[in-house]
Amino acid sequence: MLLSRWRRWRRSRPFWGGLFAVLAGAWICVLPLAPLKIMLQQGVAGIPSVLMGIVMIVLGLTAWFAPPQRSLAGVLTTLIATAALVLSNLGGFLIGTLLGILGGGLMFAWQPSAAPAPAPAAPVPAPSPPTAVPTPHSDPQGAQP
Repeated sequence: MLLSRWRRWRRSRPFWGGLFAVLAGAWICVLPLAPLKIMLQQGVAGIPSVLMGIVMIVLGLTAWFAPPQRSLAGVLTTLIATAALVLSNLGGFLIGTLLGILGGGLMFAWQPSAAPAPAPAAPVPAPSPPTAVPTPHSDPQGAQP
């Protein structure tokens, strides 16, 4: 019961695109908090990295909880992931950028599954117009013998 509800929820929205966007945002957001030896550049105390990561996480959650907004969330995720390549330690050492681009593409490309159309009912034949049936006592020409 619970597993079937989870599957139905997951299939009714761009789940994998949102998941990749959340992972990319977390990766980009957490990297500025790493030790200085791992960092390539700190920037202005890593604020752009943290902000871009938080926005990507919010966009991934938006794709999950507001599927009609998936196109905008997908485009913005891809743009932010690309900008993170320049502004945030090579986009989380390329991992965050690649995850963000993949997630944004999956969010943008996802389409809701259409409900199966009901099977058409068998066509009912139209009634034929009544035809005159000659009686045994009458002549179809109307002549008397």
